[in-house]
Amino acid sequence: MDTSPYDAFLLVSFGGPEGPDDVIPFLENVTKGRGIPRERLQEVGEHYAGFGGSPINAQNRALIAAVEADFTDNGIVLPVYWGNRNWAPTLADAFDRLVSDGRTRVLALMTSAYSSYSGCRQYRENLAEAVAPLGDRAPQVDRIRHYFNHPGFVEAMVARTLAALGELPEELRAGAKLVFVTHSIPTAMNAGSGPGGGAYEAQHREVSRLVTAGASAATGSQLTYDLVYCSRSGPPSQPWLEPDVSDHLVALHEAGVPAAVLVPIGFVSDHIEVRYDLDTEALATARRLGLPCTRAGTVGTDRRFVAAIRELVLERAAVARGEQPVRRSLGALGPSHDSCPSACCPNPRDAARHALCGAA
Repeated sequence: MDTSPYDAFLLVSFGGPEGPDDVIPFLENVTKGRGIPRERLQEVGEHYAGFGGSPINAQNRALIAAVEADFTDNGIVLPVYWGNRNWAPTLADAFDRLVSDGRTRVLALMTSAYSSYSGCRQYRENLAEAVAPLGDRAPQVDRIRHYFNHPGFVEAMVARTLAALGELPEELRAGAKLVFVTHSIPTAMNAGSGPGGGAYEAQHREVSRLVTAGASAATGSQLTYDLVYCSRSGPPSQPWLEPDVSDHLVALHEAGVPAAVLVPIGFVSDHIEVRYDLDTEALATARRLGLPCTRAGTVGTDRRFVAAIRELVLERAAVARGEQPVRRSLGALGPSHDSCPSACCPNPRDAARHALCGAA
């Protein structure tokens, strides 16, 4: 299968501490320049304590192995590299390898499926900063489009949702509320997301609707859903997207909802926001309330998601060759743009960094 003009695939992720000693240095990287007190970092670091660090790097290694196997099985010869924004292997490490290996045209996939400053443009700023010191040796980097509504992502989440529904007592399943969960962001960041604004919330609502429709069709029940948020940070005076997942479980219980399924559509793997905010805090809230509640898995290395990555690679390669490939998506929003408009998802803190990453 033709992946020209690309000669490398780069997985770009957030990164996470591999062990307990890495936690505070990792959090210092994440919050660099924001003046967060060390005692606050230590408080957040406690979230990692029960897991010995973060599971995200191991999950990225598993995804890379699955992608490499899928490429091989489908006749794709494209070496896979990996770089993180905040921990080893860093993006600088990845580009050192890419340059050393003579790669000149790189196709990047971010482990964030949605439009927002923190989920897209900030990654692109970090890519631009990693490439800048390389000068003439720097490879060209393009990105794969947002894949929140690609059939492979949606169908994998439907399967995960059905599995979690199946863990509830049979008599509760038809009346269970699907509670879709994603990372909260400031409302101002949501308002600036996507070319016309508000894309972050709109994209999550569309995926919630699509997954609910798929699960309803599979079960023969008319399931209902809500979209909620987790992992809020920042000063209390700054408005963020709400409601919080644990607060919402309380509201569902008070409304007489018989059961709930937490569906983490905002994440591609079961990293710390899922393992702590949902598995530790939200499920504890449900147990305290006596509300039957299960948690669906993320797409992880689901074969449908891995196949979607391959399809998106081939699609973007065809676009780069000037062809017009079939661009698959579900729902009303259609396939996302390949190159971000310059006004899309503005940097809320630094216009110079916003300009640095261009519109690639």
